[in-house]
Amino acid sequence: MISHAQFSSEPWGAAPGGDPVQLFTLRNAHGMKVSISDLGATLVSWHAPDRAGRLGDILLGHDTPADYLASTTYMGGLVGRWANRIAGARFTLDGIEYPLDRNEGNNLLHGGSVGFNRLHWETAEDNGTLVMRLESPEGDAGFPGHVTVQVRYTLDDDGTLTIAYEAITDAPTPLNLTSHPYFNLTGLPGSDVRGHVVSIDAEAFFEVDAGMIPCRRAEVAGNAFDFRQSAPLGARLDWPNAQLALAQGFDHCYVLPEAAHAAAGTRPVREVARVYEPGSGRELSVLTDQWGLQFYTGNHLEGEQGRGGLKYSKYAGLCLEAGGFPDEINMADRARVVLRPGEEYRQVTQYRIGVRTGV
Repeated sequence: MISHAQFSSEPWGAAPGGDPVQLFTLRNAHGMKVSISDLGATLVSWHAPDRAGRLGDILLGHDTPADYLASTTYMGGLVGRWANRIAGARFTLDGIEYPLDRNEGNNLLHGGSVGFNRLHWETAEDNGTLVMRLESPEGDAGFPGHVTVQVRYTLDDDGTLTIAYEAITDAPTPLNLTSHPYFNLTGLPGSDVRGHVVSIDAEAFFEVDAGMIPCRRAEVAGNAFDFRQSAPLGARLDWPNAQLALAQGFDHCYVLPEAAHAAAGTRPVREVARVYEPGSGRELSVLTDQWGLQFYTGNHLEGEQGRGGLKYSKYAGLCLEAGGFPDEINMADRARVVLRPGEEYRQVTQYRIGVRTGV
């Protein structure tokens, strides 16, 4: 990948308390541009060309920082310390039970009521890359350890946005980070994603209970969750399926295949999902080194405030969030989501936007 990214910044209003908020924009050689806020390390907009070369914003978003803080949809935010849910908002680590912030019924969701997506990040530029840094103190949402997080956003000329995460801690703590952009590849305000065509490279997913907590690993074969071959999303949303009815759409974690040859804790970045929008020709590829991919179809966006006075509808956007499994800290393989002193959390996820020239 080659990057000739241009970097700019501008004031973007203020948070309700008066703290100034900045908007940073990365541009590549072909006119594509991605804007990111230091409030929540949030992906605010992504202008990408369609097959006719017309730019359109393929991310859902809000107009002002205050709108982001008033929202509960995590629109474009960087989510931590824990992406997705922890059952009962508690876990046990090294024999000690830790109660957490309950912000969704009895569960913790996306880091609690004041997660990383609601905090101010320190920023710097590094040769066209946006570098953001956050300190999460011990006791943040109930989690142990003081954690230092750094994330790097790079936009390449082939349309790839790379999000590279790093973190260290001074005490053992669970850590599971992700980015939460809502994509709508039409680039058209007021549209939905039912016409998008989706593929996900996974043979299994987690069924959930009424609290949206994983309760069983299930095969995708023979049901609505099988996207190993590309399928129109709208038709799948209409399938009679108890899990779809429970979540009011897709809001499930897929179990991604892991490379058997990955050695010494290294995992390859590989393509795990693809989304195509026939009208615009835009195509999204998702690449990651993670083992979980949460697929969410914007089931609860109805009436959500969008840009320019627009109210979003159900299924207005879709999310593909790479990370560990929901509630994995309470699963048998919890050790791989625990960060300990002297170790470094690393994750790389890439979103690549291209265009198909044919219909």
